[in-house]
Amino acid sequence: MQRISGLVQEMESIADPAVRAATKGLVQSLMDLHGAALEKALDIVSEAGEPGLSIIDRLGRDSLVSSVLILYGIHPEDLESRVVRAVDRVRPQLRKQGCEVELLGVNDGAIRLRVETGSHTCGSTAKTVQAILDGAVYDAAPDLTSLVIEGLEEKPASGFVALDKLVGCRAGSPVALGPQGAD
Repeated sequence: MQRISGLVQEMESIADPAVRAATKGLVQSLMDLHGAALEKALDIVSEAGEPGLSIIDRLGRDSLVSSVLILYGIHPEDLESRVVRAVDRVRPQLRKQGCEVELLGVNDGAIRLRVETGSHTCGSTAKTVQAILDGAVYDAAPDLTSLVIEGLEEKPASGFVALDKLVGCRAGSPVALGPQGAD
């Protein structure tokens, strides 16, 4: 994918507009050919009935094949179904973090999730949950247009106060707990 991205950037930087247009036309023609061939292959497999549909389902769940099917707009699952599956897959991880997640909606490729955090979650938990959800959703639905996760706003600091803050000392300084000269 990185190699393809690099080549696309090189293509965009071609100075001659005619050569750039011809290069883009070639790439688009190849994409159209591959997309049509993949769609026809899925049609042929689906004609096998239930075994074929099972194969298509398995293809849609394979990360590499899934990304290609999404690229060509022929993934067997719609965007919302892929997001629901991704959220369900990470739900146990989120529960271990003391969080629950709910899909609020999918509208024109925009995904909205809400996370309910426990009373004992902290900022690092919010960052972990954000990373888990971002990774799962973007892996399953790279074609989404936006992802909004509500409920992960910064929480106020917990009641924990470091000992050096309580006694007014700098880290590494000896802590005097009693009056000087006391036995």
